[in-house]
Amino acid sequence: MTATDASADRQRRFDEYIGVLAAALGHADRLAPLHHYCTGLIVPNPSQRKSAEPMAAITSPTRVRAQHSSLLHFVGNSPWDDADVLDAVRGYALPALQAKQPDLAWLVDDTGNVKKGKHSVGVARQYCGQVGKQENCQVAVSLTLANDFGSLPLAHRLYLPESWANDAERRKEAHVPGDVEFQTKPEIALVQIGDAVRAGVPTGPVLADAGYGNDGKFRDGVTELRLSYCVGVQSTTTVWRPGEGPLPPAPPGPMGRPPTRLRRAPGHEPVSVKDLAKTLPEACFKIVRWRDGTKGRMSSRFAAVRVRPANRDDRRKEPRPEEWLLIEWPKGESEPTKYWLSTLPAKISLKELVRLAKLRWRIERDYQELKDEFGLDHYEGRKWRGFHHHATLCIAVYAFLMRERLFSPSSEPHTKPELAVPAVPAGYRPRGAAASR
Repeated sequence: MTATDASADRQRRFDEYIGVLAAALGHADRLAPLHHYCTGLIVPNPSQRKSAEPMAAITSPTRVRAQHSSLLHFVGNSPWDDADVLDAVRGYALPALQAKQPDLAWLVDDTGNVKKGKHSVGVARQYCGQVGKQENCQVAVSLTLANDFGSLPLAHRLYLPESWANDAERRKEAHVPGDVEFQTKPEIALVQIGDAVRAGVPTGPVLADAGYGNDGKFRDGVTELRLSYCVGVQSTTTVWRPGEGPLPPAPPGPMGRPPTRLRRAPGHEPVSVKDLAKTLPEACFKIVRWRDGTKGRMSSRFAAVRVRPANRDDRRKEPRPEEWLLIEWPKGESEPTKYWLSTLPAKISLKELVRLAKLRWRIERDYQELKDEFGLDHYEGRKWRGFHHHATLCIAVYAFLMRERLFSPSSEPHTKPELAVPAVPAGYRPRGAAASR
C-alpha cells in the first residue's frame, strides 16, 4: 500500500469514527461542527494552539469568523451529553486495546491547567501538578483504562473548590449545574469508578498516587465496589506489623453495654510504613525490573510484606484484612522512596505487584500528550459545559490516535497519523495579512 493509499484509508476511518460519535450527539446538524472541531484538534496548525479561532482558521480558512462562532457554540453551548460521547469512544477504542492485552488496570489521577484570572470555572490557587507547586489553575479528576500497550480515558470531571461550590454568583456566571456540590478529589474519583462499574466496563485493579491512596475512605470505597487496588501512600501512613493487629474489645464491665470496638494499648500500637520498612532484613529487598525506559530497562529494589492498615480501626468491630505493603528502596538511598498499599491477591508475585504499581506512569505521559498534541489545556472559555465538552473531544481524538497506533505496522509507536486539511483556494490571504500593493 502506498503512503497516499494509507492516508486515504486513515481519513476514511476518521470520518467513520466521527459518524459513530455524531450518533451520540442527538442531532444530525451537530455532525459538521463535530467533524470540524475534531479535525482542528488532531491536525497541526501554525500557532500550536487548539482553541476555537486557530482551529477555525485551519478548518475553514475562507470563512474564519463564521466557523469560529460555529465551533464556539458547539463546544460551549450545545447541550450534548459528555457521558454519551465517552461511551461511544469506549465502544470504538476498547476492543483494540484489549486485543493487545485483555487485562486492564483502572488509573485514577488529576491534572492541573494553569489559568490566569478568577472567572474561568473552578479556577483557584491550588496545587498544580503541571508546574509542581501552588498556582492559579483548574484541576480535573480522571479515570483511565490502561495496559502495557495503551490507555483510554473513561471520565474527566472538573474539581470545584469550596470557594466556588459555595459561591452562588460565580456558579451562576459559569453555568455550574445545580446538582454539582463540593466533593474532594477522591470522592469524585469514587463516583467515576462507581459509574464505570455500573456501566459494565471490564474491571481491573485501581491504581492511584498517594493523593488518593492516603484517603482511607477512598480505599474502603474501592473495596466496597469489589475492586482491588494498588495505591501510593505517604511514609507516615500507619499499619500493624506483620502478624499483628488491634486488640479485641475490652472485657464487659458490671454495668452498661459490652464494649464492641477494637483497641490499642501502650506497647501494642501501629507503626508508620517508613519505620516498618527500616526494620525489615536486607534479604527482604529484591531487584525488580519492570519496563524499558529511555536509558534501558528500569529497575529498583523492592520488598513486599503482608500487613493490616490501621486507619480508624479503633472504631471498628473487626480487624481489617491483611493486604500488601510494597516498599521501594533504591540502592544508595538512605531510606525508602515510595510506598503502596494493595489488595491484590496474596499469591501475586513481587514482579507482577511492581509492574502494576508502576503502570500508573502511563497517565503522566497521556496527560502530557493530551496537552501537547491535542490542546487539553487550551480551552479559553469560562463555562462548565465548555470545559467538559472540550476535554471530551480531546479524549475522543486521542482515542482515535491510540487505536491507529495499536494497529499500525510502523516501528515507531508514537507516530501521529496525519489527516487531510481543507484545501486553501488560489489567491487566499489569511486574516491579518498585510495589504497587497
